[in-house]
Amino acid sequence: MDTVQKAMAGFSLDLGPLKEPLGFIRVLEWVFSIFAFATIGGYTGTTHFTVSCPDKDQPVEAFFAYPFRLAMKSYCRPLCNSSSCTETYLQGDFSSSAQFFVCVGVFAFLYCTATLIVYLGYRTVYLQTSRGPVIDLLLTAAFAFLWLVSSSAWGKGLTDVKYATDPNRLVELCTSCKAGEFPSMGRLNASVIFGFLNLILWAGNCWFIYKDTTFHKDPAPPTTMEEGGAPGP
Repeated sequence: MDTVQKAMAGFSLDLGPLKEPLGFIRVLEWVFSIFAFATIGGYTGTTHFTVSCPDKDQPVEAFFAYPFRLAMKSYCRPLCNSSSCTETYLQGDFSSSAQFFVCVGVFAFLYCTATLIVYLGYRTVYLQTSRGPVIDLLLTAAFAFLWLVSSSAWGKGLTDVKYATDPNRLVELCTSCKAGEFPSMGRLNASVIFGFLNLILWAGNCWFIYKDTTFHKDPAPPTTMEEGGAPGP
């Protein structure tokens, strides 16, 4: 209880940092982090093809969803000469890259939330010593690297998901099948874009945090002559 009271006693809300690049970019990072993991989490898609039988065409739908363990998703392909069907599975497991991307996005969102509280409520404490800006700089640079790795990995994973769910590929071994509608993946494409936008934001923000550290040296102000004084030799 005493710790909470001391923390609240040092809290002083100041929205000024939001007008500066450091706070404004952090808000953008907070928003784009949400967009990054929200566009991939909870995604469900369906790929379609048709089995052409003598009497009628029978549509087939194969469902898949985040985290894209496709080998666990089965679909039923009907047989023309009977009322039964053949249980078939999609191929591939792309959960590692998808979950890594979401994990980076969630932790980036939490870090942005924590630092915004510090910027707006504990700005004087943040700048009181060099430790705060230095830690902030190191963690921001680490997140920039994580966004690079996770976005690249998920971009490759998304390409593999598209290939594994392509109806044209699913009907290659079925002579009586016709490819149907390709699954809608606009959300997943957007997630990759948001990932690389986060990379740009976090990498660029390193410069503004660096200016608050002791590593940054302000240029010496130019010397000026006092009014009425003679110039030096």
